[in-house]
This record gives sequence, C-alpha cells and structure tokens, in this order.
Amino acid sequence: MSREIFKRSSLLLGDDVMASLSCASVILFGVGGVGSWCAEGLVRTGIGKLTLVDSDSVNATNVNRQLEATCSTLGRPKVEAMKERLLDINPDAQITIIRERYTRETAPSFKLEDYDYVIDAIDSLSDKIALILHATSLPGTKLFSSMGAALKVDPAKVEVAEFWDVRGCPLAALIRKKMRREGTFPKRKFLCVYDGEVLPNLGSDDSAHEEGRAVTNGSVAPVTAIFGMTLAGLVIKDLYSNTIKKQ
Repeated sequence: MSREIFKRSSLLLGDDVMASLSCASVILFGVGGVGSWCAEGLVRTGIGKLTLVDSDSVNATNVNRQLEATCSTLGRPKVEAMKERLLDINPDAQITIIRERYTRETAPSFKLEDYDYVIDAIDSLSDKIALILHATSLPGTKLFSSMGAALKVDPAKVEVAEFWDVRGCPLAALIRKKMRREGTFPKRKFLCVYDGEVLPNLGSDDSAHEEGRAVTNGSVAPVTAIFGMTLAGLVIKDLYSNTIKKQ
C-alpha cells in the first residue's frame, strides 16, 4: 500500500529521495492553523517519522482553519486527532505525540538533537524565541519557522526569507526587538515563512505577546494553509537537494 500511495511523489522525486523522506525525523511544534497543514503536507509526501507537540484541545474557534478541527473532534487533544488523521493517510508512518507546551523550562525534555528537522509553528512569543535559540544551537538540526499568519487574506503574498531579512511582519520585528533587548541571538541562520501584508489590527490583544501569551487575531485557512504547506515544502526541498548532491 505504501508504495502505491506515494507513486506520484516517487515519479517526481525518485526512489533515493523517497528513501530519504521515509528515514528523516521531524519534530513539529504547534498543530494549529499552520502546523496542522504542515504535518499533512509532510506525511502525504512521504515523511516517515514525525513528532507532534501541542498542549491544546480542539475548540469551536479552530474549525475555520485547522485540519484536525471538526465538529466531531471538539474537545479532543489536537495531537491525538491529528495523529489519527495522519495514520489514516499513511498507516506505516511513525507518528509520536507529545501533549505538552514547549517552554524554556521544558526544553531539555524534547531532545531536539535527535531530529533532522525542527519546525516552529508556535504562537507564544516567549516559547517561540526559546525554541529558535535552542534549535539553532544544535549543529546537526535544521530549523524552519513560521512567522505571523494572522491578519492576512492574500495567500499570494506568502514568502520565504532568512530570519533577519523578513520584512513587514510585526511578529518577526517583535522577536528581533526582544532578542536585541535581552542580548540573545540565534547561533546560525534559518528560514522563515512570512507574509508582509498589513491589515487593520481590529479587536486583537497586542499586549499578549509581551506577556508571553498567544495573541488572538483573525485568520483564515487559505493563508494559514499556505504557511503550513510552505514549511513542509522547505523540508522536502532540503531533503531533495541533499540527496541529489550525494548521487
């Protein structure tokens, strides 16, 4: 069955790249509006080892943009509902779930050095910064990060850039400001998915970021899905490039 479901991926990427995908280990932090689509993109393409990290449960406000969120999954842990969906796509995938919040204090328990790729789809500012600093300190692990996907309506404006080159994203600007203020910086460069579109920030809670909480802003699936799929694409593209170089 597994060979059949990945036949179209294999036709494009080749057997060697598919073998690399099946062996690669990825840990994804956050399976919400961005992370859930990233997880699906990875598993549908052939990633064989994926760890999902999220402490939240599905609620009604998630249904408009999160893959695992439906009326039948309300109240369930997001990681459990997402794992069930991913295994329905590829029963052979190794899906590990961790229902816990990543923080500076819990960071050592996640053993990021055991993974080839770390994907950041965290909302909380303080947790996001902690993950960025942690992941970029590990030489054998590659980080891809999502910047702010809320308050956007045009998926055509989604872009990829190195963290320090991201422009027009309030979240990225706030992260850089906080890093400069605290004198803590990433140990190496990493790519971010972002959108420089600026819409009126109506009804949002801007003070939450400074307090380390997730900001509640409006967001829609066409944009968050593009963010998530772009993150998945960065992993696949990197594996493809590295495999081809070895041939």
